[in-house]
Amino acid sequence: MKKEEKTNVCRVLDSKKIAYELHTYEADPTLTGEQIAGILGEPTDKVFKTLVTEGKTGQHYVFVVPVKEELDLKKAAKASGEKSISMIKQKELLPLTGYVHGGCSPIGMKKPFPTFIHETAAGLEKIFVSAGKVGYQIEVAPNDLFSVVGCKTADIISLD
Repeated sequence: MKKEEKTNVCRVLDSKKIAYELHTYEADPTLTGEQIAGILGEPTDKVFKTLVTEGKTGQHYVFVVPVKEELDLKKAAKASGEKSISMIKQKELLPLTGYVHGGCSPIGMKKPFPTFIHETAAGLEKIFVSAGKVGYQIEVAPNDLFSVVGCKTADIISLD
């Protein structure tokens, strides 16, 4: 583990008096979500990735899914009320959200976007999401995440 520094995500949570635990590991943008879960010593269904999309209307949406799962774009479109949804291009991520690929958090984006989290999160005591920087994850109660981000739960993952 390396020396921890407060990220914008930590500052947002601190300002709202929300309990969380910050976990850090060697920053490596080539790590997969499953590898990060292994480094954290957590099952892959507790570690979530943040995906940013654009609907047919041009509205952006954020989807938070377990790292081992794939976002089902049809289900995502249905959840958001869009005709269709597509992933944004990686080069659009930083200007849109303020976050880089591998360090995108649903908390503290440049502006709030409608956010949906996979429904399994609601049944967990704690989940992990990016703390806004590669090599940083926060562990937080799902209900606290829901309240900060204003997200809704939905069935948004592909079935094998």
